[in-house]
Amino acid sequence: MSDTPHAHPNARPRFGQLWLAESLRLRETLWGPLEDTSEVRRARSEGRNFTERLILRAQYLAQREKLDQLIARWSVASRLTLGGMALIAIFAGIAAALGALGDGTRPVNVNLALAALLGLNTLTFVLWLLSFFISGGGSWLGECWLWLTRKLARGPDVALAPRALVEVLGRNSAMRWLFGTISHGLWTIGLSAMLLTMATVLATRRYSFNWETTLLSPDAFVTLTTVLGWLPSKLGFAMPAEDIIRVSDGLQALPPTAYAYWSSWLIGCVVVYGLVPRAIAMIVSGLMARRKLAAITLDPSLPGYAELRDRLEPFSEHTGIDSPSTPGFQAHVIHQEQPVHRPGQSVLVGIELAPDMVWPPPGFPGHVADLGIIDSRQQRKTLLEHLQACPPGRLLMVCDARQTPDRGTIALLADLGTLSDTPQVVLYTGGGQSSPNETRRVGMWRQRLAAADFQPEQIQNDLRSAIEWLSDTTPVRQEPRP
Repeated sequence: MSDTPHAHPNARPRFGQLWLAESLRLRETLWGPLEDTSEVRRARSEGRNFTERLILRAQYLAQREKLDQLIARWSVASRLTLGGMALIAIFAGIAAALGALGDGTRPVNVNLALAALLGLNTLTFVLWLLSFFISGGGSWLGECWLWLTRKLARGPDVALAPRALVEVLGRNSAMRWLFGTISHGLWTIGLSAMLLTMATVLATRRYSFNWETTLLSPDAFVTLTTVLGWLPSKLGFAMPAEDIIRVSDGLQALPPTAYAYWSSWLIGCVVVYGLVPRAIAMIVSGLMARRKLAAITLDPSLPGYAELRDRLEPFSEHTGIDSPSTPGFQAHVIHQEQPVHRPGQSVLVGIELAPDMVWPPPGFPGHVADLGIIDSRQQRKTLLEHLQACPPGRLLMVCDARQTPDRGTIALLADLGTLSDTPQVVLYTGGGQSSPNETRRVGMWRQRLAAADFQPEQIQNDLRSAIEWLSDTTPVRQEPRP
């Protein structure tokens, strides 16, 4: 799964992305929202509209929370379940053919044989057709596949994947067609195995056929046999003549050719009234399922999505609480050049520095971008969004080591460090002789920065040497980010 779907903003999300987003939505609905400050910031930077930003946020959070691995495991379990059901269908088709024909020691009653071969198949197929007019999907094998996959899948949050799948499939009536494809596919496999078994045993054993009836007259049976055999005969299957049908009552001896006609008639009925309708239904269901799945979209009005609109697609940025009107007060526009930098350019930024510090530091090179000193929460947010949209090359962050490090500052440094391939932190102490307290604070800074995954070589005490490192124009080797 790629980190960012580079697609046109009007392109529909892929089904896997919708499934992942729905799984995350259900999890947050059931167990509360996740902390997503970094993920929302990345989604806002990379997404072009609200839907795409929802997809990006879901991808980043799912990777962090291992939901993508959960869906991958569930998908593997579903394929294994489907493969197992296909094997069962093959064995069921073989068993049905052997049960209907027997071992050849007894005559085959064509009435009972045809009922055994096509009875259940015809009943379920008719019920599937009726399901379009009554409630219910009519594809019990597809529902059985989903139930078995739920039983086989194991792990935390395992119920999220199938529940999210059902939610997504239900938005465009895709579930009916997907389950129909599975059900008709399994029936097609079973009927194919049945026909191969019939052809094999009829070609290797001698079978005799007859019909038996108490209620029906011979004329009725002749008519029924002729009607059933008409369509298969148009496809090239042989059909017994009327005189052969009449004498096949088990009371008279038949020539060997009559048994060949009955064999062809039986195989033709299974093909025409069993295999062909199932194969056509499987193809139609597959095409409809593909069409329905492609038309599914993300519904931003669902609970869990609608609440994110203000954060992912804010109408305007909050600028603070307006002060009350006072006499003589007049606001003025202050024209100030905004700090900008090119992608990959070296960047210098100060983090909560003391007012007496000279900024920018002496020896600051002109080709390096100065983003100023960051003090307020709004400045932190603006800086993170700016660097997210335009990642720097070398990044030097200057901190006042005379202050005690707090978790908010360390978290900001960690977030900034992830946005640069080569970050460094300078623990500025004023340049004079360090007191024991300052030395202790520097040790605390190093300890907390190390806990935030900063390497020792990325933490400096000498601002001058750090500025020289920042001014180096040697290209930075691009390492893939974890």
